[in-house]
Amino acid sequence: MPAVATSMVGSVAAALPLSTQLIHLFAAVLLLLSFAMLAQRRVVNLVNLFAGQGAALVACAVVVGYSTGQPELYTSAAITLVLKVLVLPYILHKLIGRLQVERDTETLVNIPTMQIIGILLVIFAFVLAQPISQFAGAATRSTLGIALAVVFLAFLMMIVRRKAIAQVVGFLAMENGLLFAATSATHGMPMVVELGIGLDVLVGVFVLGIFFFQIREQFDSLDLR
Repeated sequence: MPAVATSMVGSVAAALPLSTQLIHLFAAVLLLLSFAMLAQRRVVNLVNLFAGQGAALVACAVVVGYSTGQPELYTSAAITLVLKVLVLPYILHKLIGRLQVERDTETLVNIPTMQIIGILLVIFAFVLAQPISQFAGAATRSTLGIALAVVFLAFLMMIVRRKAIAQVVGFLAMENGLLFAATSATHGMPMVVELGIGLDVLVGVFVLGIFFFQIREQFDSLDLR
């Protein structure tokens, strides 16, 4: 029986191209990082995990671009690398240092409960994506559910976190899920749209940073209770 099971796993892996297996791997990494963000209490580590999600998105865009022969996806990967791995984490780290909010100890529910809710959201995401996945190819059949799960988990993080900056990270992680869906399912958004979204996110973070300083000066706290 073990030999039969091993041969079945090997045949399934052999049936999928290497690019598809890599996309599934990066999808799993993205989902695991989302759960790690739910369990993380330190805002600094939240930003680092967000940067890790950005790195997974970059790798996914490179693989999809190579496997489909679409060079514009390399440009998309470069934009994601600059924005989500370098610029936005740098800005958020600077904000955290200036505002002295390295630790977000208070959440609406405890971490084990959040993890259970997160698992239920993942199941719901796969059920919700099932009708669409039936019309997708083998490479995107499971990634649509994972992308939707990443969006739901990020939304959950925005709900349960009390600190404003942690909620901003949740919003950015939600956009990561949408970008992953666009990259894996539709082989990338049009470049003009992606540049517009990237610029909007960057400007939004700057504006939120200004608001954070104003809130801190007025109320001496970023706790949104």
